[in-house]
Amino acid sequence: MLEEVERWLATRSWSVTDRPLHRILAAKQRTGQSVSVVLPALNEEETVGDIVAVIRHDLMRQTPLVDEIVVVDSGSTDRTAEVAAAAGARVVHRDTILPRIPAVPGKGEVLWRSLLVTTGDVICFVDADLKDFSSDFVTGIVGPLLTEPDVHLVKAMYDRPLAGATGQGGRVTELMARPLLNMHWPQLAGFVQPLGGEYAARRTLLEQLPFPVGYGVELGMLVDALHLVGLDALAQVDVGVRKHRHQDGQALGRMSAAIYRTAQLRLARGHLIRPSLTQFERGEDGFEPRTYSVDTEERPPMVEIAEYAERRVA
Repeated sequence: MLEEVERWLATRSWSVTDRPLHRILAAKQRTGQSVSVVLPALNEEETVGDIVAVIRHDLMRQTPLVDEIVVVDSGSTDRTAEVAAAAGARVVHRDTILPRIPAVPGKGEVLWRSLLVTTGDVICFVDADLKDFSSDFVTGIVGPLLTEPDVHLVKAMYDRPLAGATGQGGRVTELMARPLLNMHWPQLAGFVQPLGGEYAARRTLLEQLPFPVGYGVELGMLVDALHLVGLDALAQVDVGVRKHRHQDGQALGRMSAAIYRTAQLRLARGHLIRPSLTQFERGEDGFEPRTYSVDTEERPPMVEIAEYAERRVA
């Protein structure tokens, strides 16, 4: 490991217990910064309501840390929108945001568009499929942004159990993302959960970053933030254990392809490979191929979007 990374681990890796809530709230009041929490959601009716309810109770009613909770629904066919609204979130459908640019499927697309429908100086992203959710996930990653003016992006780190086994979740992280980062961006080798969906950042950083529209958004954002603001502006906080819905192996294969594609674009913008992935499923006549396209589109930095610039002026 690079000496720079060892030093970073000692100075930019914290625990949620390092910043008591009263200290975070005092920093928020002193600096006047506002906080938005965004939940990208697609068919998460079983979990999204509980997450919203915990944040509202702990961080809005009991302690005024969070200023708004926005659930961006990316086309749910279940009751995700109704459940989220009933729990107290403002629900916005992806397709109603910036309608002049047709929306495409993908998590990164939703996160990018969320910048247009939130107002916070600090934006905290939380996946909507978390179980046994604790508000520590929010306070842990928002805290450093309110107390440390030179920190611009904070990732959550945690254990990810799979089928009762500690540390066996995060298969794409271990098999794809971590090798890529260690080999090509070794400064980022200290991140425990580089692909984790729980992270917070200053709006001033997010609006300058391109957003891969799909699953490559987390890796792309980390790499681009490193180049834009430097390693010392990035941090991570231990928030305990993350329980969520795990995807099957083929879904993880498609996720891995999108992440590799995101990395490949950043390594050599002019060298393009075939953006598709063929997987196999057993059918009546043996194994049958299924070919999927790999997300290749990226949205430009939000500061380049006219509607966003007009909103800032207004």
